Order: sequence, then C-alpha cells, then structure tokens
Amino acid sequence: MAKKDNATPPSNLPEVNFSDYGDVRFLHLGTEWVQGSMLRDAPYDIELEYVQRMMAGLLFLDAETVAKKHAMQLGLGSAALTKFCYKKLRMKTTAIEINPQVVSACRIWFKLPRDDARLHVIEADAADEIKKTAHHGTVDLLHVDLYDHEAAAPVLDDADFYANCRDLLTEDGIMTVNLFGRDSSFEESLTRMAEAFGPESIWAFRPTREGNTVVMAQFEPTRPERAELLQRAGVIESRWDLPAKKWLRLFKPVV
Repeated sequence: MAKKDNATPPSNLPEVNFSDYGDVRFLHLGTEWVQGSMLRDAPYDIELEYVQRMMAGLLFLDAETVAKKHAMQLGLGSAALTKFCYKKLRMKTTAIEINPQVVSACRIWFKLPRDDARLHVIEADAADEIKKTAHHGTVDLLHVDLYDHEAAAPVLDDADFYANCRDLLTEDGIMTVNLFGRDSSFEESLTRMAEAFGPESIWAFRPTREGNTVVMAQFEPTRPERAELLQRAGVIESRWDLPAKKWLRLFKPVV
C-alpha cells in the first residue's frame, strides 16, 4: 500500500483510515478489512464487483423514471453507492451512517459531495433512523451494507430489522443486502428476509470470489420475462456502464 492516513473517531467507534494501491483507494475501519474503495481517476464509478451488484434493483425499474426516484444507503462505506446514485443516476439520495468520522473521511478522501437538495447524509444509528415514519414508503432503491470493523457478520440482521426496511419501500421498491462474514449464516439471513418480505420476493446472486453474496428483496414480488430483463440490462450497460447482462447469469429467485 503506497499511502495511508487516519482520522480519530469517537472512543466507542473504530479508527477510520485509508490506503492507496495503484489507482485504487481503500477505506478501512482500523483493520485490514476493506470497507469500500474508489478509483482515484473515476471517483463516481463503482469499483468493487459486489457493490456493482448492489445496483441490481435497476433491472426492475424503468430507466426513464430512475432520476425521479429515491435511493437510500444504510451504511456509507466509501460512499460508492451514494455517489453513484447521486452523480450518475441523478437520484434523490439519502445515506445513514453511525460514525461521523466515516462521513468526514468520505468527504475528504473519497469525493463525497456536500449535502444539497438531492443529497442528504444522516449521522445516526440506522436501526433507529429507519423506524421514523417520515422515511416510510419513500425509498425505491434501498442498499444495506452494515458491517463492523471486524467484518464478521452484519450488524443488523434480524426479522424485525428487515420488516423495518420493507416499511421504507415504495410499492415498486427494492432492497439489496450484502451478506459476508466468517460468522454469518446465509440461510438464516435468507429466512429472516423471507419472513419480512415473503419468500417469493427474494432473489440471490452467486457469491463473489471474495465471499460477498448480494441478496435482493422486492416490496411486491414480480417475475419479469427474461427478454424484458435482457432489454433493461442493455439499457443499464449503455447508460451507466454496469455489467447488468452478466448479472442475469448470476442471480435468480430463491424459490
């Protein structure tokens, strides 16, 4: 790693630091585990494969309406999803992050813009913030990527949490979740999501080489024809340079 810098967090939260390797900048929370990344020459692109897959909800939205919709991230990481939704998709974008030093690091080191009429970063515990009724029924794309500094298991992963996530969504809304960790149980997490959303609403990717499995849950289950998904994937690839056709080979409904 060519360069490393640090920010001092509150006493009960991990140290925030970054490292550079080649043209990629990585975010860390006091350990070697990568919490996010950024291409330094293309800071608003998504560099990590699993983070790209977190955008799979676009396959279920009309591309012409995306800029009129609302994206929310639970857990900021390196702000890759937040920046992409705000800058590339032109969406109203809300991110909820418990560690103020992560927010500061993203603004100083990872090109996260300041809040404006379309961008709002909330420093709060996501478990509490998403219970506020002002958020309910407002989110079209919900991204959940909540890990502590040891990256052992999701910080929030029970049925009540997923039910609260479902409350956030519009009727066409979609949640994507990153599941990764030495101590996490994929099947147990799927069961909890299915309890909150219904089993027919759940889709899952194959794991990445690094062990990240992205799971998608729809507010209301749909089964688009493959031809329709292929057409939408082509639009996503041409407009936003995401490998959406590849996604169709790698994920499917769980039931």
